[in-house]
Amino acid sequence: MTIDAFPGDCSTPVAALSFDYGTQRIGVAFGQSISATAKAVAVLKAIDGIPDWDQIEKLIEEWKPDCCVVGLPYNMDGSESDLMARAIKFANRINGRFNLVCYGMDERLSSRAAIEQIMEEEKTNKKQTAIDDIAAQIILENWFNEYNSQTS
Repeated sequence: MTIDAFPGDCSTPVAALSFDYGTQRIGVAFGQSISATAKAVAVLKAIDGIPDWDQIEKLIEEWKPDCCVVGLPYNMDGSESDLMARAIKFANRINGRFNLVCYGMDERLSSRAAIEQIMEEEKTNKKQTAIDDIAAQIILENWFNEYNSQTS
C-alpha cells in the first residue's frame, strides 16, 4: 500500500494541512510552501484511529488547504509499521470525503524532534504542550523542504 510523496509539478506554491496520525490523537498543522513554514493548529481526539470527521471538515474550511500531508509511520529500519496501512487509509478517506489530494511524508523522528522542541520551549515559558500537533508541524516543514527541492 503506497501513497504519492509529491504532485507531478512542484513549481506551484501550495498551502497544506498536515496530520500526525495516531489511534488516540491526531496532530494537525498548517503551512505554505513559499516560506516552507508551518504552525501547529490542533490535536484531535481519535477513537481507535477514527477521528471526528466534522472537526476535520471545520479545519479544512478554516484553513482552505490546496492539499494534505499525512505522516507515514515507518519503522526506524525503513520497513512499514503496523500503523502504516491505517495512516494511508486515513489519507484516502480525507481524499474521498473532502476531495483533497493527500501526500505521504516519512515521519520517522518527527515525534522525537517534537519532544525536543517542547522541552526547549518549556524551559523558557513552562507551558505544557501535546506533541502531536508539533510533530505534524515538523512533518509539514520537512515535506515543504523536499517539495521545494523538487523544482531545483
